[in-house]
Parts: sequence; C-alpha cells; structure tokens
Amino acid sequence: MTRPGSGLRPFSIKAKLGTLVVVSVFITTGLLIVALRTRTEFRFITVFSVIATLLITQFVAHGLTAPLDEMRAVARSISHGDYTRRVSGAGRRDELGDLAQTINRMADDLEAEDRHRKELVANVSHELRTPIAALRAVLENVVDGVSAADPETMRTALKQTERLGRLVETLLDLSRLDNGVLAIKARRFEVWPYLSGVLKEANLASSQRRLPSGSGNHSRTDVHLHLDVSPPELTAHADAERLHQVVANLIDNAVKHSPPHGRVTVLARRGEHPESLELEVIDEGPGIPEAERHRVFERFNRGQVPSPHGPGSDGGTGLGLAIARWAVDLHGGRIGVAESARGCRIQVTLPGDVRTRA
Repeated sequence: MTRPGSGLRPFSIKAKLGTLVVVSVFITTGLLIVALRTRTEFRFITVFSVIATLLITQFVAHGLTAPLDEMRAVARSISHGDYTRRVSGAGRRDELGDLAQTINRMADDLEAEDRHRKELVANVSHELRTPIAALRAVLENVVDGVSAADPETMRTALKQTERLGRLVETLLDLSRLDNGVLAIKARRFEVWPYLSGVLKEANLASSQRRLPSGSGNHSRTDVHLHLDVSPPELTAHADAERLHQVVANLIDNAVKHSPPHGRVTVLARRGEHPESLELEVIDEGPGIPEAERHRVFERFNRGQVPSPHGPGSDGGTGLGLAIARWAVDLHGGRIGVAESARGCRIQVTLPGDVRTRA
C-alpha cells in the first residue's frame, strides 16, 4: 500500500533518472546498429557511447546538484543568523522544489520568530523602564529633600511599584504559557454572581486607583459598567481564575478606549453545548479597524488608536488582549473581534464540559 503522493510524478527525480537510463540505452543501441551497418569498429562505438552518456549525465546531474548547492548556502546563512536569504528553486515540480519550499517556509518562520524576539526585548525593556524611572524620580526627590515622604508621595511610588509588579506577573504568565506548564482547573459555577463580582472589582480598582484591574492601570470613574446575563440562572464550566483574566482584561481595555461617560456592556449567553458559555464585551469607543483585527491579540500590540479617549487612562502594556487569548486557548475556546455598528465588540466562546458530550 503506497502513501498519497509517493507515486512516480512526471517531473520527479525518479522519473528524470529513469529517463536518463532509457536515453543512455537508446544511444548505445543506436550506435551499435550504426556500427553493424557501417562495419565500424566497436571500440569507436564504445568511446562515442561513453562520451554521449557522460554528456547527458552531466547535464542532468547539473540540474539536480545546482539547487542542492544553493540550499546548502542558504542553510549555512540561516545557521549564522541570516534569515533573509531564500532558495530560488521553489517553483520546480520535483522533490527539490518541495524541499526548496520547505526551506523557504522554515526561513520565513525563523525570520518572524527572530523579529518577534527582538520586538519582545525592546518592548519589555521599554515597559520596565517607564515605572522604574518614575519610581526612581520619586525616591530621588524624597532623598534629596525636594519632596517630603508624605502619604501622597508614597501613593505615587506605590502606584508605580504596582504597575511594575503587574507587568512582571503578566510576563511570568506568558512564560508559563510558552513552556506549557499551565493547566486549567475547570469547575461548574453560576455566571451572574461570578461576573458581577468581576465588574465590582473593576469598579473598585478604578475608584481606589490601587487595586490592579487586569494588566492595565486605568483610573476611569466616568465609564458605566453594565452586566447582561440571560437566563439569570445561567451556569458554565470553566477555570474561574483564567476566565477572570479574560473578563478583567477585556473590561480594562474597553474602559480605556471608552469616550467620557461611556458605557461598557458584558453579555453572557448559553452556548451550543452543555455548560458552554458565550461572552461579549462591548464598548462605545472608536472601534478596531478591520485591517488591525487580526493583530489586536498579539503581545505588546496597542493598535492604531493614537491615545486613549477618556481622562485618566493610560496606554497599558499591550499584553491584556494577549493574556485573554491565551486563557481562552487553554479552554479550547475562541476569541475574536466581531462586527459592530459602534465601538468594539469582543466575542468569547468557551466549550464547556467536553466530558459530558457523547
């Protein structure tokens, strides 16, 4: 039994080598016939046959080895950290063409990974530098006697320390995700009291300006949070801690980009399967351009909105939606930006308890 694609292709190397053998046999046979009819000595025929076969073999071999030499050069460049070179024989219709396409895809992936690594280092350095510089300035003023160590000054220092701690905790979560050491602990819970608690925490964080809300640091008190759960007795099966990260980060992002006195709505509905859940977080902000929707869940991506629209909000770390996607992926669910006539609408679907399905 042969595997799909393992047969002889018209332009495969096997076919070319087979053609070379057939042509060599025909040339030798033709020269022998000529020798018999013209009474030419066989030694001359043998020499001509060998020369002709060698020329044809050299022509075919050059067509086979030249791409291999280029592949070796590209592979050497990749091993030295140069991911810009590509193999030019990707259009061939034989095994070498398949190999060239594979090498080019590998180079594309390595180039993208190297670019993401450099962006990660640059962004992490920038994100860490901002709170550290602010904290250092506050402490230097206290040490130099420029400002007194009063409660207001200490609150400013505490705010920067909390921001730094949130960023470090977020990076640790992403590191655990990349290493595959996190698992979900799903359980059944009632949706209304659970989400109501998350919204209360978000309101408390914005009013006190001390408690972390997701990955951000908004202090908006003018945005109204609304919860809509239907039916009211709705239950779901998920990891409560990870789902808290999803909802908190989505609310935090929605509040940051809401207009003054805007409204953020959290919708919860029953999904298609038992204990599954469909969530939506809707705001009245500028929305996300369609061209940017596939990138909003990337790490350190802040989108194209030039600045948050409401007073008292900052730019965040660009990790909130990445954390939300990670937590949803752990559940085997889906998250994405949905069409909305106004503002932004993020949809989340959690599969529920898959063990109860037939």
